[in-house]
Amino acid sequence: MNLKNILSISGRPGLYKPVSKGKNMLIVESLSADKKRFPTYNHEKIIALGDIAMYTNGGETPLKDVLALIKEKENGAAASIDTKKASQDELRDYLNTILPDYDREKVHTGDIKKLILWYNNLVSYGITDFQEEDKTEENKAEEVQPDAPAE
Repeated sequence: MNLKNILSISGRPGLYKPVSKGKNMLIVESLSADKKRFPTYNHEKIIALGDIAMYTNGGETPLKDVLALIKEKENGAAASIDTKKASQDELRDYLNTILPDYDREKVHTGDIKKLILWYNNLVSYGITDFQEEDKTEENKAEEVQPDAPAE
């Protein structure tokens, strides 16, 4: 599963995959063991992990590349830092070892916590090939994507 098919929904913990589309809604399924399905609507903030990037001093680095760097540092295991107990300085030091040129003004500690939580969730779900979307781009079937929010 590539990162374009893994969704984060604002206000809901965990990660999800799209299952089906309805009128003005998207049916998603939790990637956690419970596999709970529920509808999400256009007014909810839904973003695919494949569309996210981290700010760096030279521009942006795609999330898939940052996740691959964490995987390399942690040898494929869960992150060695506890986001609940770590101080702001410890979180920033951790990201600095992975992505030394991250933009310290634009990347907040909440962003770092979310990055580590997403990485740990993906590893626990057995998803560790973060570069997969590059390999399957031309072979992939039609994806289920949420409708664009109405303006």
